[in-house]
Amino acid sequence: MKRNIKKVAVIGSGIMGSGIACHFANIGVEVILLDIAPNELTELEIKKGLTLESKLVRNRLVNDHLATALKSKPSPIYHQSFASRISTGNTTDDMAKIASCDWIIEVVVERLDIKKSVFEQIEKYRKPGTLITSNTSGIPIHFMSEGRSEDFQKHFCGTHFFNPARYLKLFEIIPGPQTSTEVLDFLNGYGEKFLGKTSVVAKDTPAFIGNRIGIFGIMSLFHQVKELGLTIEEVDKLTGPVIGRPKSATFRTVDVVGLDTLVHVANGIYENCKTDEVLELFKLPDFINKMMENKWLGSKTNQGFYKKEGKEILSLDLNTLEYRAAKKASFSTLELTKTIDKPIDRFKVLITGKDKAGEFYRKNFASMFTYCSNRIPEITDAFYKIDDAMKAGFGWENGPFEIWDAIGVQKGIEMMQAEGFQPASWVTEMIASGNTTFYSVKEGATYFYNIDKKQTEKIPGQDAFIILNNIRESKKVWNNSESIITDLGDGIINLEFTSKMNSIGAGVLQGINKAIDMAEKGYEGLVIGNQGTNFSVGANLAMIFMLAVEQEYDELNMAIKMFQDTMMRCRYSSIPVIAAPHGMTLGGGCELTMHSDRAVAAAETYIGLVEFGVGVIPGGGGSKEMALRASDLFRKNDVELNVLQEYFLTVGMAKVATSAYEAFDIGVLQKGRDIVVVNKDRQIATAKQVALQMANQGYTQPVRRNDIKVLGKQALGMFLVGTDQMVAGQFISEHDQKIANKLAYVMAGGDLSEPNLVSEQYLLDLEREAFLSLCTERKTLERIQFMLTKGKPLRN
Repeated sequence: MKRNIKKVAVIGSGIMGSGIACHFANIGVEVILLDIAPNELTELEIKKGLTLESKLVRNRLVNDHLATALKSKPSPIYHQSFASRISTGNTTDDMAKIASCDWIIEVVVERLDIKKSVFEQIEKYRKPGTLITSNTSGIPIHFMSEGRSEDFQKHFCGTHFFNPARYLKLFEIIPGPQTSTEVLDFLNGYGEKFLGKTSVVAKDTPAFIGNRIGIFGIMSLFHQVKELGLTIEEVDKLTGPVIGRPKSATFRTVDVVGLDTLVHVANGIYENCKTDEVLELFKLPDFINKMMENKWLGSKTNQGFYKKEGKEILSLDLNTLEYRAAKKASFSTLELTKTIDKPIDRFKVLITGKDKAGEFYRKNFASMFTYCSNRIPEITDAFYKIDDAMKAGFGWENGPFEIWDAIGVQKGIEMMQAEGFQPASWVTEMIASGNTTFYSVKEGATYFYNIDKKQTEKIPGQDAFIILNNIRESKKVWNNSESIITDLGDGIINLEFTSKMNSIGAGVLQGINKAIDMAEKGYEGLVIGNQGTNFSVGANLAMIFMLAVEQEYDELNMAIKMFQDTMMRCRYSSIPVIAAPHGMTLGGGCELTMHSDRAVAAAETYIGLVEFGVGVIPGGGGSKEMALRASDLFRKNDVELNVLQEYFLTVGMAKVATSAYEAFDIGVLQKGRDIVVVNKDRQIATAKQVALQMANQGYTQPVRRNDIKVLGKQALGMFLVGTDQMVAGQFISEHDQKIANKLAYVMAGGDLSEPNLVSEQYLLDLEREAFLSLCTERKTLERIQFMLTKGKPLRN
């Protein structure tokens, strides 16, 4: 039976419930969000003469919770207009509405008695065959479904979203005793394809997979920190980006999540996993108990392991439990990895360190490898699910078994034995059978060692993906130091950037031109995409800064022209060029996206023309393109200046869309041309299909544009008056005004006496001239230098 999800009910509107409701609204599903009706009036409600029977009062809790969620940063919703897909109500008056829903998700407080009471109500109204799931993070699923009907139990399981639901990819599915295979298969596929998640089917054990391993890692650090005499800053330095983990690392992450949340899960594991071989590790250290007593819970109470006083960040000394000025952490072992770009390649070096850092990594990985290998088959039968859970739920770039592979399985065992640990028996059996790694790659697919079958097997669910890591070497057709061209099959090639942060410099520009040359001669189309954290942070600023400081203006002019010409080649080639932006797609990355035939953007794309922040205007065709797009929207009898002004402000205010859907609002993505995919893992495969479709429909090289309407002095005068007023009101600096006036000149088409039709090349020449002139300004060079050294914009 084909199952469609058109309408979802979410019961419980707290942080998690509202977040889940917003994410279903993100993907176009109608949502009913319910919570309890209040049992007493607020002072304001009494003043207004409302009663407990008033609808405003009865839906107050749910409406307040949803409004708070929608105002929160980062936003739980791709676009504020999507909130209209959510209707609210209360569980007393509106429970009957769940009869029209295809999926009912319970997200109430973590108490079994309350959950069972909610399920009793649900059973009265749900239609047979409707999915019912619980977002519990720890209550056993089999307890919740006790006493329910056969149809209820068959369609019931746990679906554990990680908070925040929009951003964290892990979607744990936990079957109950009677859950049907059809339901599990459906949820597994729906999570991946529609919700954009990494679906992981877990066993019904305390804390499931992600939290069981994640909390073990944090609790083990809580105990190690004193044993090794480390400060919290040192632990955060060792457990952050250097090993491919979020910047918030360990202690800052606990502050953000809330110490009370961590303690709740750790206590749950301690009370319910009595056979766990390291049970005592889940017992809270004294300093944690003291912090709980003091209500130092993190961000929610304004102090935890870190505390902000004015502009200063203070750190907690775990010995004295007093706050002190934060200390910079540095280790000689970390210095050895500075030239190694990928975290996965650093682990072999990190474990050889002779200082405290090396000792920390050896102890940390030895205990993690031991614990993870011992959790099979308890929490899952397949170890790759542990890696998937840690990457999707905790933001790790590599899971424990991938790290173990990178170190070497045998080397990992030696490290474990040196620390007094032994691996699970299945690991030694695996090595004895001739399999020396947990993972292998064959024909572009990842295989794993199946413990039960004692042989390697393809990880299921990969067929919808193209994994560049798996084909980069075998399908490579060309490369230089900053880019790689890979054959995706079916006549489509992919260009991948490999420069630092995927910035666009000479090597990348050479790669784009080479890829178009190759595609025009022997392929059907080109995808420009990668699977790094970000698509591209823009042009290579360091190169621009160096040329400008040394006053090599002819060379700088040539470099900008090369960038512009390359963007125009993306627009005017004889094959379809598809961009696949995701993550940060800034400046030159945005210009590349705008000049491709179509963009296949990940929903989580943060895109915009941000050049104003470094004291220049978009110089790779971005300023020209915004003028062109404004011109295309001019309509007879409309006020054309208003349209142009919107596009001018988008660039002048360096607006960045916080999702691909917002990018349509600011004009950098276009409706009817560009598309959005929710699951980034599907992006390259989807972009390939779009390129193929365009080729198969008969792609013809576009004709260069000579029909762009510019407004000349009429627009320029308005913009110049506007920037004068902004300076007078002290909203912008004089240098901001200078940059804005240069942009105004380009987007107005110069100081033409009347509106006129011009070519793209005319606007590109104006753009390049303006960009070059700004690169001669001391204040622009100060802005570029500040961005290169501090990583943030300077206002001067």
